[in-house]
Amino acid sequence: MERGRAPLPLPWRGPWILVLLPALAGGQPLAAGEAAYEEWRATGVRGRAVELSCGPVAAAPPAVVFWSFTPQGEGLPRAVAVGSGREVAMAPGTGMLGRVTLRNGTLELRELRVAAQGRFLCQGLFPERGRLRVGYAAVLLRVLVPVSKPFVQPTAAAAAEGAAVALTCTVREGTEPLSFSWQHQEPRGGPSVTPTGLGGSRAELQLTPANRSHTGWYICTASNEVNNRSSDPVYLDIVYGPDEPAIRVEPFSPEQGGFSAGEREDVVLSCLAPSNPPSRYVWLHNGSQVHVGQTYVITAIARAQAGTYTCLAENSHLQTRTQATIVLTVYYPPAGSPSCSALASDDQRDVALRCRWLGGFPLARLRWVGPQEEEEEEEGLMGTSFSMATRIQSGPATRNGSSFSCLASHPALPLGAACGTTLWVPSGSPSCAAAATKGDEFVMLRCRWEGGTPLVTLRWRDSAGRTLGDPAPSTAVLVLSTDGSLGGREFVCEAAHPLRAAAAECRLRLEVPELQAESEVAVLEGGEAQLACRQRGSSASLGATVAWYDPKEREVTPGLAKYQLEQGEEWVNLTVRDAEWPGDSGIYRCTATNAVGTASLPVRLRVDRYPAPPNVTISKLRYTRARTEVRLEWRTQGAGNLTGFVVQRRRTKKPLRESPSPWETAAGDIEPHSRDRRLGGLDPAVLYAFRVLAVNHRTAGHPSEVQTPAEPPFEAYPAVTGAAVAGMLVATAASLLAVHCIARHRDTLPRLHDLLFRTAGPGEQEPVGTAEDAEAAAGGEEEAGPAQGDSCAPGTAAGAEAAPAPGDPCAPGTAAEPLSAAPGSTDDPVNVTITVTATP
Repeated sequence: MERGRAPLPLPWRGPWILVLLPALAGGQPLAAGEAAYEEWRATGVRGRAVELSCGPVAAAPPAVVFWSFTPQGEGLPRAVAVGSGREVAMAPGTGMLGRVTLRNGTLELRELRVAAQGRFLCQGLFPERGRLRVGYAAVLLRVLVPVSKPFVQPTAAAAAEGAAVALTCTVREGTEPLSFSWQHQEPRGGPSVTPTGLGGSRAELQLTPANRSHTGWYICTASNEVNNRSSDPVYLDIVYGPDEPAIRVEPFSPEQGGFSAGEREDVVLSCLAPSNPPSRYVWLHNGSQVHVGQTYVITAIARAQAGTYTCLAENSHLQTRTQATIVLTVYYPPAGSPSCSALASDDQRDVALRCRWLGGFPLARLRWVGPQEEEEEEEGLMGTSFSMATRIQSGPATRNGSSFSCLASHPALPLGAACGTTLWVPSGSPSCAAAATKGDEFVMLRCRWEGGTPLVTLRWRDSAGRTLGDPAPSTAVLVLSTDGSLGGREFVCEAAHPLRAAAAECRLRLEVPELQAESEVAVLEGGEAQLACRQRGSSASLGATVAWYDPKEREVTPGLAKYQLEQGEEWVNLTVRDAEWPGDSGIYRCTATNAVGTASLPVRLRVDRYPAPPNVTISKLRYTRARTEVRLEWRTQGAGNLTGFVVQRRRTKKPLRESPSPWETAAGDIEPHSRDRRLGGLDPAVLYAFRVLAVNHRTAGHPSEVQTPAEPPFEAYPAVTGAAVAGMLVATAASLLAVHCIARHRDTLPRLHDLLFRTAGPGEQEPVGTAEDAEAAAGGEEEAGPAQGDSCAPGTAAGAEAAPAPGDPCAPGTAAEPLSAAPGSTDDPVNVTITVTATP
């Protein structure tokens, strides 16, 4: 341990580890010549980390290590840390150096502080060849401080141009040596540049003298071997101006002594006088203030806004003023656009081309340009004039469809203006038409031929060649009085054009209307007859009035139920509805009247009847059982068309003197294919008569013969016969069961048994075994039985329909009593007959 080391505090356990150094060396003290000593320098940055190694990096870590620290400028070392293997102890007060840790003999200082600058000494025992070697290492640590953020302080935030200005850059801390650099950025942005020749490498920047280029943002950057930092931008304002204003006119149209603009054009006057702070601009028009601002926009400038414009620039900070003046001339073209026209001249032989465009400042220059002529205008060119230009073009020498242009130039119109016309003759020929006025008092003749340049000239003349009325372009109208002399007269419309060698014409003849219709129209009764009447010829243009008259010479008017009128421009149709025979047959008349005369055309209408339907014969007519309905069947005879059948009925007369009732329809609208019908609604107490008629549309055929219904057939006999047979079968079965019961119960019913099965005594006859034996034995008694009581005879109405009364010997379930023997003749044989009657 070095001499003069300060004693360590008692709580620290490091010294007793040092006492163990000789023991760890094998109990033998080491000679001083065997101890290794090394020394080197290290650099750290405040706030960062640095590692101090005890010996070479590749060597094995010491078994025991002791670190001490001597601050720079002091002679007494201070203990820092001691360690043996994993056991480490830190000396108190090491926090002033930073966060100190010891690992494998290496001392690590994190969050390094400036107080750690000095001499660090490491003493350690290193294992070497089975023994411990003493080693010493001294590390001279230098701690660097990064540069803090600099700030710039100018001598003045704003200075007038030409004054001396200085900017100072100051840093709070940083390890020297420090270096400084300056950047300048223009006020409106742009790249930062280093001001050359102004002491840009020192902490103070001298601007002597200051000019307007020095205005802008300044940034100072300070740097050392650790880092570099830049300051916030500081703005330096250099006040100057205003300079002499410069006026700019848009659109740019300079001329001698000023500028010019076209009327209704947007003119922008801009004034620029460099100044800081920016100049305040005032515009004067002919000495009067009109606007405040750098730019003066004149929207749709008028001719009254021409004159002098002055821009006055003022620096409010320096209280200085400058001004500039221009002269603005306003050109305005004539109103509208040039107009071109072409008129016939020299009695339809030439064409006068005229171009007009009056007004404007200055006057517009006009020039006619024809086909295949130069369009470039030259100074002093023939045919050029101001405001008006006229050119005479020969008609025969001009080709149809030739185009001519009038070119106009004006200073206010950069592209100029133009109008044009094309000389052409309309295709086709003139058209003529005639129309009558209201009341047919006058006839108006109209001739039209539109189109063409110049317009076609039209005039009317009669067939003798005399001119009627005045010539007119495109349309010529001639009004004539209807005095009765116009019928059959012809009028001619003559058309002339300069580009046409021969005149064209159209002719019009005034005639009485001409009608067209079929002479005869046929229709079946009940149908619709259409009578058509049409006008033809040129007389239709006079507006003829068409009417129809019926066979009684009555005019047919709209709204009648019998007739229907349909009318077009040149036709009128008459429809006769539900034609009747023979009332609607006859001659109808179609009439047409115009201002010249009247025409009439008869049309015969023939209404034909439908052919008669065939005759009908009733084949079956019979009542039903209730007599409230009848079943009717019929058939047709002969040829003929039919559309249905009608069944009629009436009551037959009972008293001889009473006349029969009228026929009434029992069934109508029967289909033509039907041949039978069931009719109901009859009174059973009344006797009816029926007949059938065939109908063809509205024509009825001859009625069939009149018949009355037959009675229905009797239908009760089958039912009665079936009931009787069923009753006999039931009675027979009952009798057999009764006899069988009596035979088996002899003791119970001895009387009945003896009565039925009595044995014959001596001398008696054998009993009757069957009905046949009974009939043979009875002889004539069996035949006399029915005669004594007719009500018991089989097959009679009484036996079939009525039930016998009680006590009747023929009542069902009773037997006839046996005949009693006469006195004194008990030995005579007795015949017994059993009769069983079954009631259905």
